[in-house]
Amino acid sequence: MAERVFLTASSRPLPSQQHTSTAMALFSGAASARIIPSVSLSSSTRSFFSLSSSSSSLQCLRSSPRISHLFLNQRRAEVRFSSGGYGTVSAPKSFASDPDQLKSAREDIKELLRSKFCHPILIRLGWHDAGTYNKNIEEWPQRGGANGSLRFEIELKHGANAGLVNALKLLQPIKDKYSGVTYADLFQLAGATAVEEAGGPKLPMKYGRVDVSGPEQCPEEGRLPDAGPPSPADHLRQVFYRMGLNDKEIVVLSGAHTLGRSRPDRSGWGKPETKYTKDGPGAPGGQSWTVQWLKFDNSYFKDIKEKKDEDLLVLPTDAALFEDPSFKVYAEKYAEDQEAFFKDYAEAHAKLSNLGAKFDPPEGIVIDESPNAGAEKFVAAKYSTGKE
Repeated sequence: MAERVFLTASSRPLPSQQHTSTAMALFSGAASARIIPSVSLSSSTRSFFSLSSSSSSLQCLRSSPRISHLFLNQRRAEVRFSSGGYGTVSAPKSFASDPDQLKSAREDIKELLRSKFCHPILIRLGWHDAGTYNKNIEEWPQRGGANGSLRFEIELKHGANAGLVNALKLLQPIKDKYSGVTYADLFQLAGATAVEEAGGPKLPMKYGRVDVSGPEQCPEEGRLPDAGPPSPADHLRQVFYRMGLNDKEIVVLSGAHTLGRSRPDRSGWGKPETKYTKDGPGAPGGQSWTVQWLKFDNSYFKDIKEKKDEDLLVLPTDAALFEDPSFKVYAEKYAEDQEAFFKDYAEAHAKLSNLGAKFDPPEGIVIDESPNAGAEKFVAAKYSTGKE
């Protein structure tokens, strides 16, 4: 695999340097980084979020010499992760993540996407880290949400997170290179960049999420949605309402399944391969929801509505969007109006990415001067196959 190699100086982090970054970076040479006013955001198994990686087949994270110690010695992993610095010494305390390093990490993520075609699994990683949020629990990190807990083995082993160890392995070299970026921010940065680079809308993201310090702070299993529950619409509402999300947000976020494939060995759903996935790109196989499964558009809603192609996946939770009266209003709208889908998706994705997070600074950090500006044009992934 043509994976980038980053050379970083490694030393033992100090306890007092937890979640640190360069103190002057926000104010020097970071003209496009700014602190935004606090925004009040209302808060919401396995295969609903099962956007499958299109990257090459990866061995289990345990087999990686770089990070095998994460699992070989859990006590040591706790110490290293609780320092927030995975093998690097950070600068004196300022904010959870350094704005300049966030911007540089984003460029490295773009290069990773171009070489590994891993847009879907990076989106899934961010969603699964945030999707454990429970609005009925006030305490952090017990409430779950976007806090970087998904880096620990105990949570990676949850059934809904099957295969996400591969996403962590892809991002770990970037984390090693940019010690001033928290895992919580890196997961959300990767997901947002993947959406944008696949042709999706510009997302109004903010950063500065604080990481949990150890595996004992991971949420219990069972907070993420299933793909085939007895009553799909009721199940979706139960899970997403717990996060503080509504019917509109449930439907629009489902539209992210326009990217990716479901693999039966991970989720238990989908075909081993179809005419759209047998040749990749990336590792071949799986069943996609759309023909061009690396292009972010509104094809998901169109294809579910038509149900004309047996090689395209429709899960019970997908079908519910056009069967439930309330869901159907939004699904029909997005099938007809991609601009409306993009607008609503951008808002819902950003909201999901903030669920349960503790920000430092509390207002968050914006690394784009105009996060809602439409000037930047994103070119849809040209390597997504549509072969018959």
